[in-house]
Amino acid sequence: MPAKGKHRRPKSSTITRGFVAAGTGGAAIALPLFGATGAHAAETAAPAAAPQAVTAAATSAAPAQKAAPRTYTVVAGDHLSKIAHDKNVKGGWKKLYEDNRQVIGEDPALILPGMKLTLGAKSTAAPAKPKAEDTKDSEARASRSEARAEAPAQAAAPKTSGSGFTAPVDAGVTTPYRASGSSWSSGYHTGVDFSASSGTPVKAVGAGTVVSAGWSGSYGNEVVIKHEDGNYSQYAHLSSLAVSSGQTVSGGQQIGLSGSTGNSTGPHLHFEIRTSPSYGADIDPLAYLRQHGVSV
Repeated sequence: MPAKGKHRRPKSSTITRGFVAAGTGGAAIALPLFGATGAHAAETAAPAAAPQAVTAAATSAAPAQKAAPRTYTVVAGDHLSKIAHDKNVKGGWKKLYEDNRQVIGEDPALILPGMKLTLGAKSTAAPAKPKAEDTKDSEARASRSEARAEAPAQAAAPKTSGSGFTAPVDAGVTTPYRASGSSWSSGYHTGVDFSASSGTPVKAVGAGTVVSAGWSGSYGNEVVIKHEDGNYSQYAHLSSLAVSSGQTVSGGQQIGLSGSTGNSTGPHLHFEIRTSPSYGADIDPLAYLRQHGVSV
């Protein structure tokens, strides 16, 4: 029989270390601690993976986007060289023409206001339809060209001076030499302008050798001739050319037709006399012609 006043201290049960009591009131439920810890780990791992899966799916679903090609609408006074320079077209005016050939046509010098050109990419636009007045002008030029081809003997003989020199066209001067203004990069007009409508025959002012014939930026189609006295004559904004580089010409010989190619506000002939073939070597062209017996 146990002694009075002494009580045995009960031993702690080892099972309580693995459980936690939960509940309310007098009842309690023992839950294993390792089970709760495992569940918590599973719950925290799942949300971490979800954003990565969404991001990967969104990335794979997004299509690669390319920058849309730029377009430019031609305005009066434009030429391909100017547009290519102003819009930073890689490859210059030749690339611009190649990409838009079906819109422009066979002559890169003849672009019309309203044409829509693609910059830096191949154009898929339909060929441009010229305005009624442009069509009439083209038909008139074609008609004049056919008439000259069919009846060359009927063409008027050029009027030359005793020295073999002549005026470049049979027309009056509209803009004189050295006229000042912001329209010219040098600050002044480096030649004279003759009021020649499109298709007017342009003649070499004197005998010489063609040093260049073709496209020349803001001058459009031009011809430059070296004369026997060492000076050079330039004929700009031509609609077509009748000579080529290296060819020998005589005074009064037709070298092309006037037009409005390049940086031009309308049909006319820009004419210069230079001491060298390049821009910036200009002298008074009318004084030069008068020294050679030409009345202008």
